[in-house]
Amino acid sequence: MSRILRRSIVLGALGLIAAASALAQPAWPAARPITLIVPFTAGGGTDGIARLFAQKLGQQIGQSVVVDNVGGGGGTIGTQKAAQAAPDGYTILMAVDSPAAIAQYVNPQAVKYDTQRDFAPVGMLSTLPLVIMGRPGLAASSFQDVIALAKANPGKLTYATSGIGTVLHLAMERFQQQAGFRLVHVPYRGGAQAITDLIGNQVDLAILPTGSAVPLVGSKKVKGLAVTDARRLPALPEVPSITELPGFKDLAMTAWIGIFAPAGTPAPVIERLNTEMNRVLQMPDVRARFAEQAIIPGGGSAADFGSFVKSEQSRYERIVRTANIRE
Repeated sequence: MSRILRRSIVLGALGLIAAASALAQPAWPAARPITLIVPFTAGGGTDGIARLFAQKLGQQIGQSVVVDNVGGGGGTIGTQKAAQAAPDGYTILMAVDSPAAIAQYVNPQAVKYDTQRDFAPVGMLSTLPLVIMGRPGLAASSFQDVIALAKANPGKLTYATSGIGTVLHLAMERFQQQAGFRLVHVPYRGGAQAITDLIGNQVDLAILPTGSAVPLVGSKKVKGLAVTDARRLPALPEVPSITELPGFKDLAMTAWIGIFAPAGTPAPVIERLNTEMNRVLQMPDVRARFAEQAIIPGGGSAADFGSFVKSEQSRYERIVRTANIRE
């Protein structure tokens, strides 16, 4: 038997073995549970959204979806873990704006992943408008009043966020750049202490997502000054949108949460995940839960979400560089 013929027979046999092995593997997602990495500790607002989504997605695809809370580093540790996961469809990430699309500009030495290189977008899960609030004793009843007060007292007014380099921080920096006033940033490790100090008149202002802000403003514990979405919130109809203010027409800025998979995840898996995510977001009980916290359901294609993230990163990078934000 010639060498070429023997080689052909061996290669053919190897091909048959590989094909048989592939056929023996159950089709995704039957092999094992899917892990949804949430880059924050359990118990917060993001975790609540994650657990609701995981439950509903699991029902849709007929496979368990297990939430893995990986806190630390402002969300970067969990995001890094997802970036290093096998691209087989069994690990996905709850992609939150700050660690997924801002951190690499604020702390480039510490963040080892690149969003565009290391992740495949699956879809937009939700957007969360932000609310600018004033302490009970603040001598201002609108955001325009705050701007005037800050210009008259430069470097005196303080504002709280849940951390340096968050979308909350970037939004307030952008508003200051636009209107030419300066506030003193007071970053906290989370929203709970910021709320306590705002109610106690220890900080002048705070900017937080709707889930935390709506109950505070609705109960009159703090002053609702502006919503950062392009429209007023049904839950806070008396609080104006930032875009209603002169010079702020195009400055709407919201927090967002989406789903990423590790780069290289098969396209059919991405497509199926996107389809099922969109079905989950149309469920009446999911929409009702979101409405309770003034969370806006997402949706759309994976490509749409990818384009959105790329655009947001470009905007974030400009804000970080102009304001010289570093952690």
